[in-house]
Amino acid sequence: MAGIVNIDGPEQKECIIPYELSSDMDAKVKKAMHEDVSPAALLFKVLADPVRLRILKALEICDLCVCVLVEITDYKYPALSYHLKLLKDAELVESKREGSFQTYYLTEKGHKTVSSMDSLFK
Repeated sequence: MAGIVNIDGPEQKECIIPYELSSDMDAKVKKAMHEDVSPAALLFKVLADPVRLRILKALEICDLCVCVLVEITDYKYPALSYHLKLLKDAELVESKREGSFQTYYLTEKGHKTVSSMDSLFK
């Protein structure tokens, strides 16, 4: 791998690599670069919204009814439902019906995500 590498593009260039990768490392790097990261990308997209992050933080404290989430976020029900659907699709939250109340709670993945998120900022 050391030496000169041709870089394709509008103007072909040669790039001098100042070090050498073993064939084992080269194979591992190539494998990593071709790995399917779309599930992680989708998760990061869901987590990119502050409203959804706040919902996750609130659900870390306790399970909450949609009506409480509407009240504490000042979001209209349809907007909040949209955020909850994305969190549910990402398998971060789940819901259960208790009488006339729809209650949301963190899944195991949701707990791990919030815990990881918390450790990033400490």
